[in-house]
Amino acid sequence: MSAPRSILLPVASCLLAATLWGTFWFPLRQFEAQGLPGVWATLVIYIGATLALLPWLWSRRIGLPGQLRQQPLNLLVIAIAAGWTNLAFILALLDGTVVRVLLLFYLAPMWTVILGWLILRERPDRTAGVTLALALTGGVIMLWPERTATLTAALSRADLLALSAGFGFALNNVMIRRSGPLPMGFKMLAAWIGVLVLTVGTILLFDRELPAAATMPGWVGAFVFGLLGMTLMTFSAQYGVTHLPVYRSAVIFLFEIVAGAVSAWLLSQEVITPREWIGGSLVILAAWQSARAEQRRDSD
Repeated sequence: MSAPRSILLPVASCLLAATLWGTFWFPLRQFEAQGLPGVWATLVIYIGATLALLPWLWSRRIGLPGQLRQQPLNLLVIAIAAGWTNLAFILALLDGTVVRVLLLFYLAPMWTVILGWLILRERPDRTAGVTLALALTGGVIMLWPERTATLTAALSRADLLALSAGFGFALNNVMIRRSGPLPMGFKMLAAWIGVLVLTVGTILLFDRELPAAATMPGWVGAFVFGLLGMTLMTFSAQYGVTHLPVYRSAVIFLFEIVAGAVSAWLLSQEVITPREWIGGSLVILAAWQSARAEQRRDSD
């Protein structure tokens, strides 16, 4: 009985994380309705999340500087990639259709194959080639324009943000593999500091003034959500990934798309087009194929 119990908590943790990330769009749009634009909401959320890590930072105050000096360039890339992933994903959810954003984000396995080849020198095998072809075909079907002359002309701002968020997620994972195992709290800290730096830079460049329409419930709500909600979302995902094989957690995380589709349909009446269903099915199949490839690699 110990084996089933030992995987029950990580599986439940992955399902919780997938559900929370799939419905993440709803509180974001509530904050926006309270006058808090996406970039400012991101800043406040991740200030709260970073403050939640202060006890962990204090407990590691002796060994942390040494870890930072071991791989400064790798850690810098991880922070930037993870930071952009979170910032772009939030802005995409606010601007675009929830399910479309999630499906475009899940093109990450395609980017992982390419980046693994370029950075880790992992030559793609036949399975990786199938994954790449499925993801690329699904993405093209979803994005191919109906009336405009070119594919690039049909891409919306939300599409570009979702695609780049998936790319950043893949780059972050590849760099973590290159850097070796890192403590869970350290990966969370790197991601959140990356978000804060990129968000502050965006505000300084494009939106320096405080949002005049923002209400106090909006500010407080975003901070509390970061302190509690973002910490729970990230920790549950990291815990599940840490205690389950990659292929198993990757398949469970596909439930994020289901959670996003159901919540968007119930709460905002968003409609998914047949083309998005077809292309999205290929993207999901590519993600599943990537997870199965990890399973076979682990068993060899």
